[in-house]
Amino acid sequence: MGMETSLLILIAFVSAIIFILFGLLIVVYIITKPYPNLEVTADSELYFYNAKTDSQERFPSIKDKPTVTLSVIVPAYREEKRLGKMLDEALPYLDGRRARDPTFSFEVIVVDDGSDDATDRVALYYSRRVGPDRLRLLKLARNLGKGGAVRRGMLAARGQRLLFADADGATRFSDLDRLERELQSCTGGRCINALICGSRAHLQQDAVAQRSFVRNLLMHGFHLLVWLCCVRNVKDTQCGFKLLTRDAAHLLFCNLHVERWAFDCDLLYLANQFRVTVREVPVNWTEIDGSKIIPVFSWLQMAFDIVLIRLRYLLGAWKIESRHRLE
Repeated sequence: MGMETSLLILIAFVSAIIFILFGLLIVVYIITKPYPNLEVTADSELYFYNAKTDSQERFPSIKDKPTVTLSVIVPAYREEKRLGKMLDEALPYLDGRRARDPTFSFEVIVVDDGSDDATDRVALYYSRRVGPDRLRLLKLARNLGKGGAVRRGMLAARGQRLLFADADGATRFSDLDRLERELQSCTGGRCINALICGSRAHLQQDAVAQRSFVRNLLMHGFHLLVWLCCVRNVKDTQCGFKLLTRDAAHLLFCNLHVERWAFDCDLLYLANQFRVTVREVPVNWTEIDGSKIIPVFSWLQMAFDIVLIRLRYLLGAWKIESRHRLE
């Protein structure tokens, strides 16, 4: 009699768990918006300040024909202390490229992601110094998250190729040469969909030796979760140095659902779904003080987002559209 009672209790418990999980899946499906919100949060986000004419000018659209060779998108949230150093490295490199190759042209778009410090003033200082044709500030009315900021910059870019680079300057900017060579090798100079990822995977052994056991455990757990749920063809999904063709940027960022730290995983998952060519290239990377990532909390938050990414796509709660292609 006791065994029968225990068996009934076990069956009831398992049934309750299944019922709760099924209910949660239904809730997730119902509350999920099927398509990403591509609308600006304020009309001011459609314009940049032109110091030469002392006027506001409208950003172009990624749907327009490209007018420069390269657009560099720099998402910046509370980056008043680090942004200047990054631009001091990037702008001379880009100017040097232009001096060596008259056909090369560029723009840098700093996307201030609702910062409450002097990030916008730093960006405007450089815009006045080098001119609004080479550096523009896109100031968001509210904080969207890194993924949301990168998307807004991408959709306002003029480049044939589009790079997003972190404002901390942790990746040596001249390593863009490596990404462009890889892009050239996989596209053969033709304009096809491609995404080239800067990677720190080759630095992993040294990083493991310097981290605590708990941080290494969390890191390996995070990588395993990414591999299981989203991306299996890229070892370092989170490096903030990625180069895209214009068509790939339009297609992927118009379908991107995640706007915060885990957006790279969503981006690469979409790239695989659309059969975008994805390559990984080692880059030089240095730890820079002032990171916004809180090691344990941020990893757990990203892990939760990654599970939801896979779950929402599996349920069909998130939709993707191939119509976001440039003609």
